[in-house]
Amino acid sequence: MRISLAPIPYFWPRQQVIDWYAEAATWPVDIIYLGETICSKRRQMRRDDWLDVARDLRRQGKEVVLSTLALIEAESEVASLRRWVSQGEFIIEANDMAAVQLCHEHQVGFVAGPTLNLYNHESLLLLQECGLRRWVLPVDQGRQALRALMQHWPSHRHWPEIEVTVHGHLPLAYSARCFTARARGRGKDDCELSCLQDAYGIPLSTRSGQPFLRVNGISVMSEICHDLGPDLADLAQHHVEILRIIPGEETQRQVHRYHQAATTLGALAAEGSNGYWYGEAGLARLAATE
Repeated sequence: MRISLAPIPYFWPRQQVIDWYAEAATWPVDIIYLGETICSKRRQMRRDDWLDVARDLRRQGKEVVLSTLALIEAESEVASLRRWVSQGEFIIEANDMAAVQLCHEHQVGFVAGPTLNLYNHESLLLLQECGLRRWVLPVDQGRQALRALMQHWPSHRHWPEIEVTVHGHLPLAYSARCFTARARGRGKDDCELSCLQDAYGIPLSTRSGQPFLRVNGISVMSEICHDLGPDLADLAQHHVEILRIIPGEETQRQVHRYHQAATTLGALAAEGSNGYWYGEAGLARLAATE
């Protein structure tokens, strides 16, 4: 099983991003996704900056994928997307159907990102004809979705690579509004790039004081970390080939933790929730079942 790093979901200063990926290049990671997936106003990293980082990582033996926005709302964002897709060096993680369409037009292979909301084999078969190479399971799906896929997949069609998010604060929803700006009494168009003030988003608790959500620009994330470390053998049985880690506060430790276990499929001690994998509430922690 290979290990991948999802795109950084937070808004960090340009040099911090460059330094972080220089360090990540030394970790036992096979695939690294690059790019802004949350908000087009996060422009500390320019297109050429991302491509320079991508080339450096490729030279160090990493497979690099360029990720697109999860929510496109303006013509300017479509124009940026078109330039992203047509760069000609790297495949794309398509996070909305506009990216799928452009990849198909430019004959660029793509990864179906977790925000495409693909839930059945018919959709995957259709996207395979458009250039799909890999499918990242939506974060709220699990083994039941993969079992249904295996049951209905036609024998004459090859499998796409299957990638599952195994660790991190899960992105649960995206909105046209900016939650971070609103939390500071500002509108989205006058946000003053307030996401830069929160390296890992803004944690929210319930009225009883229990950790619940994490606000990150236009996205809402889980505050409790998702962790499928104890479920690696089950993941392998469901044809999962790539273990996806969402960057966060202790990414390096998680990469080494999963790398060590992935070579033997040994179970890791639980460090978070796994409910979605078993078709239950996402914040639940369940034992492996048949």
